[in-house]
Amino acid sequence: MIALEFTRPPSPLLVEPLVRRALEEDLGRAGDVTSDLTIAAETRATARLVARRPGTIAGLIAAEIAFRLVDPALIFEVSAPDGSAVKAGDLLASVSGPARAILSAERVALNFTGHLSGVASATAALVAAVAGTKARIVCTRKTLPGLRILQKYAVRCGGGLNHRFGLDDAVLIKDNHIAAAGGIAPALARVRAGLGHMAKIEIEVDTLAQLEEALAQEADTILLDNMSLEDLRSAVALAGGRAVLEASGNVTLATVQGIAATGVDTISSGAITHSAANLDVGLDFA
Repeated sequence: MIALEFTRPPSPLLVEPLVRRALEEDLGRAGDVTSDLTIAAETRATARLVARRPGTIAGLIAAEIAFRLVDPALIFEVSAPDGSAVKAGDLLASVSGPARAILSAERVALNFTGHLSGVASATAALVAAVAGTKARIVCTRKTLPGLRILQKYAVRCGGGLNHRFGLDDAVLIKDNHIAAAGGIAPALARVRAGLGHMAKIEIEVDTLAQLEEALAQEADTILLDNMSLEDLRSAVALAGGRAVLEASGNVTLATVQGIAATGVDTISSGAITHSAANLDVGLDFA
């Protein structure tokens, strides 16, 4: 399990609006007509959230909010907190209270938990694959619209680190920026002229020649885009620790160990957020 202080859950103030919108979408104009018409209002129940497959858990913070938004009287108790590695059949949490409310919040709670646990599990698999190297797995901005804060939290739950959250918290000069600015040197010069001292500068390069130019211009971090393993090794030797090196492109479970072995500092993956498979989580009445 990842230590809670490293997962750093986002504030409930930021998560609640996302969960509220999902509940509004699901409950519609008339609410949960099935539960309201089949179950007596006074019926109480206890339900268990259970992992159907092994994986790494994330999203219970959103599930708890979903249940409590539907009915504050519901009691949500966590058994395997976000960041936990679980086996098939493990109990994640239980929820007790009015049966109607449990069922009305069920799908939204499971949607968040299943998807975010999938992100955490995909991240954890890459993290495990590079164990023993200095490389760290980081995410990208290739997130589902509206879910970035939660997907990046799920990456942390899986043992990964976050790249920038948006366009405003760091500079990443990519190939199109370089082309439009007239080259690496003018692009970096313009950035430095207008950037505050607290922000970091990263620049993307495709060749070793571009890497040499970026090193000469003292970029903080250099993204090595779709380079071969041979070129990655050459890049690490050429940089000699003068900049943080990030490898990107063609990162899979089959390739990540070889990429890490070249000596790069970080390996970024968009797939852990945009293509992660849902982790099957179910809810059963006790």
